[in-house]
Amino acid sequence: MMAHAISRSASLTESVGRADFSNPSYQAYQILHLGFVVAPLVAGIDKFFHVLVNWDQYLPPFVNAMVGGHGHDLMLAAGAIEIVAGLGVAFKPKIFAYVVAAWLLLIVVNLLLIPGYFDVALRDFGLALGALALARLSPLFDSVRGESR
Repeated sequence: MMAHAISRSASLTESVGRADFSNPSYQAYQILHLGFVVAPLVAGIDKFFHVLVNWDQYLPPFVNAMVGGHGHDLMLAAGAIEIVAGLGVAFKPKIFAYVVAAWLLLIVVNLLLIPGYFDVALRDFGLALGALALARLSPLFDSVRGESR
């Protein structure tokens, strides 16, 4: 019974890990991978240009005070971190997907400190769960992309 379960698990892992574009697991991995490369890159780059939004509004006033009124500079540093995280997910998703998930959870905590942004915090919590899903799928499909398991 136990040997059958182990054998079935091994064959499931082998079939899931193939680069079969009709495989729903592989499709989900590809969707998450693309999303967690693009979103951090776009958000990070936009921290420098404020085309999408004035990102400084997402910084609690007491944090701005803690950094001596240099909250904008702190947001630029956050943008740089997001750019690195997005590039990291592009090349090493099984590591950097966890980095993005942790970053998103820090953003959630930050947003919970600002009245009126609880909806954005909830959205970012959902994104953190998506990043964790990518992290969990990455070991199965990184070898498909030519990386070592």
